Amino acid sequence: MTERRYIQMFSVHGLVRYESMELGRDADTGGQVKYVIELAEALSRHDSVRRVDLFTRLIADKQVSEDYSRHVEDISEKFRIVRIQCGGRKYMRKELLWPHLDEFIDKTIKFIRKEKDTPDIIHGHYPDAGYICHQLSDYFKTPFVFTGHSLGRPKEQKLQNEGMSQEEVDRVYRMSRRISVEEEIVRNADLIITSTRQEIEKQYGMYENKGLGKYRVIPPGVNLEKFYPYYYDLMPEMKKLEEAIQARASLQEELNRFFMQPDKPLILALCRADKRKNISGLIDTYGKDRDLQAMANLAVFAGIRKDISRMGDNEKNVLTEMLLLMDKYDLYGKMAIPKKHDFTLEVPALYRLAAEKKGVFANIAYTEPFGLTLIEASGCGLPIVATDDGGPRDIVANCRNGILVEPTDPKAVAEALKTIIADKEKWKEYSAAGIRGVNIHYNWDSHVEKYLEELKPLLKGRQAAEGEAPETSPIGNRLTKLNRMLFTDIDNTLTGDDDGLQELMELLRENGGKIGFGVVTGRVAEEAIGILEEKNIMVPDIIISSVGAGIFYRSRTFLDKGWRSHISKNWERDRIKKILDPLDFLKYREEKAQHQFKIAYRMTPKKDRIARIHALLAKDRFHYNLVYSHGKYLDILPHRASKTKAIRYLSYKWEIPMEKMLVCGDSGSDAEMLKGTVRGVVVANHTQELEQLRGRRRIYFAEGANAWGIIEGLKKYNFLD
Repeated sequence: MTERRYIQMFSVHGLVRYESMELGRDADTGGQVKYVIELAEALSRHDSVRRVDLFTRLIADKQVSEDYSRHVEDISEKFRIVRIQCGGRKYMRKELLWPHLDEFIDKTIKFIRKEKDTPDIIHGHYPDAGYICHQLSDYFKTPFVFTGHSLGRPKEQKLQNEGMSQEEVDRVYRMSRRISVEEEIVRNADLIITSTRQEIEKQYGMYENKGLGKYRVIPPGVNLEKFYPYYYDLMPEMKKLEEAIQARASLQEELNRFFMQPDKPLILALCRADKRKNISGLIDTYGKDRDLQAMANLAVFAGIRKDISRMGDNEKNVLTEMLLLMDKYDLYGKMAIPKKHDFTLEVPALYRLAAEKKGVFANIAYTEPFGLTLIEASGCGLPIVATDDGGPRDIVANCRNGILVEPTDPKAVAEALKTIIADKEKWKEYSAAGIRGVNIHYNWDSHVEKYLEELKPLLKGRQAAEGEAPETSPIGNRLTKLNRMLFTDIDNTLTGDDDGLQELMELLRENGGKIGFGVVTGRVAEEAIGILEEKNIMVPDIIISSVGAGIFYRSRTFLDKGWRSHISKNWERDRIKKILDPLDFLKYREEKAQHQFKIAYRMTPKKDRIARIHALLAKDRFHYNLVYSHGKYLDILPHRASKTKAIRYLSYKWEIPMEKMLVCGDSGSDAEMLKGTVRGVVVANHTQELEQLRGRRRIYFAEGANAWGIIEGLKKYNFLD
């Protein structure tokens, strides 16, 4: 029997909900939302899938519906939308989300632990979700699937061609960060799903890592129960939902408000208000061609709007230009620009209404990666005129359902529209071919079968990994199952007695299923790992290095990026160093002791020196943390960084209670982390600095030195039971 799989999908930005999708509300709430909802729903219906969770951002904002503030939205027994809060609760455009994605990752890990269910497949949609999925894939060794929808390099090129400078593109769209992430995704994703061959050749082809991508063309589907042929509505024996009847009547009434001759064929455009969609080009073409105006009406549904003046610059400029062109060509009575439409019921009814009037669907965007609206319209029997770029080429090749045009050639666009409207036989041919082609090539059931077939080799590799020993199993799987952690300093705590060290390693291996192992050190990660290897110490699950400035999992290459993001706020390393450089009693240490988030000095003890440093840094209102240890080492860290704070962060991220953390140390630099709600152990060979902690609750002074003291502490606190 085939094992049923758990798929996690991620679509972070935009407003994502199941009912009444607000597609076109803004640039971030477009066809991608519809795509992921319908794909997730189709996957959940398959027998080999036991659950699909679609992760998106939780938004609690008076400017949007309360629906987006629901933590979990159950769609069916096997499909739900999970909302994770990051970057506050206000709705924001996708470019502003980049600094908050690590928070999203940490909270997703917490959700996975709470659910006690790790995913078999992680699938990211758009580069922000791709960044999240890449990190989660590292933690759980779960196959990482990616769908780009749109890519940064083509967008950057187009924006620059339109006159934007590189600096402006970066400032507005965070493009350098986005492209860097996309390069990493192309190199690391186990599978990249595209809708067309053109997407691989022309779009991914612009990336340096293009040759490393593992691409598969699997076109999306449409919901054929919603986007059915227009003539079904004309059959009296067909049962119609009351809601669908009302939607059609509402649309007819809305369009009749605009048109003097509402029975004429309808040229329909449906897209968000985005300059790239070339809406003004369509209106300009229609306005200049009197014959076309005589033959047909024009309706442009450009997203959902209430007050143009309060919209973003892109949408505002496009909508304003639409109104100005309508006025310029005096298209009143011939052109409709409705303010809203419901995507669940009204959009399918709109396609069918245009088809009944023997109209045409027009999409003459400058570039169209796929063109979901084209196959929706064709499924309803509405012929298309589309841009000769990207997805429409594949769609017309498969369906023979319309004419491709150069979007910047008004004469070619007008001739294509008039050809289809005037030639009734041609219209019927395109209409019938479109219905037939969509049913064959663009249905979700077919997509899901191909999708799951591509996953089979990836899932085989995961099955092999699931049987690994604790020390080699995926770190995410391991830490989400543990409830106890041992953290110990290296020098003179873990090391110093080889017999005790060997005994401790054997104990940790025997109890590896219930106790995690971590080291905490002032050394940089590379140096710490070198000592561990030299002493034949088992690979720790977690390495807290540089006095808490870095957190790594098992190796110096597996960095906890969430911690890095967390401590980087208000950190000004270069400025702090510049302020302290004139102090002659501070000796800047060798480069190997330095870290992006640590400034390391040597300083001999003397009265008022530390106070003087504090005074200098406080004067310029720096945010920092100062650690002085062993009577000679002075480290300046970000305000949020320390050994203790790193342990607290790990407790939060992996939901291992602080009281289930056993922390062992021997010197003054360990004092802070031994305090608080953790269980502390001071080994017998400790320095005098730690005597001040004797008698404190939860701090045990062991009789054994080095590793023997750690073993004593494990037994004292019943960590081996």
